[in-house]
Amino acid sequence: QVQLVESGGGLVQAGGSLRLSCAASGRTFSSYAMGWFRQAPGKEREFVGAITWRGGRISYTDSVKGRFTISGDNAKKTVYLQMNSLKPEDTAVYYCASKSGIGGSFEFWGQGTQVTVSS
Repeated sequence: QVQLVESGGGLVQAGGSLRLSCAASGRTFSSYAMGWFRQAPGKEREFVGAITWRGGRISYTDSVKGRFTISGDNAKKTVYLQMNSLKPEDTAVYYCASKSGIGGSFEFWGQGTQVTVSS
């Protein structure tokens, strides 16, 4: 099992910034990659981006490219989501997740942190 705890959410005005953190514990040696997802009210959960622990390969969904940055601290087993130029449509509960392989799905999830962007 991998336990994940997100932090850093809050209320921010449009154009502002927030940094989310996700601390992993437990069987972290089994984790291949960490992902960030978000779910807005009435919408399905969507992929935001991901980073691999080895090699630091990073991917983003198109809507956040150039505004969001994912980074990781392997020693602390913590990943970050720096969100700049926030828009009201970025309002959602943000989740981090862990997967153990290149393929397959993300098996472990955090409890989520609310991000609200006011216009």
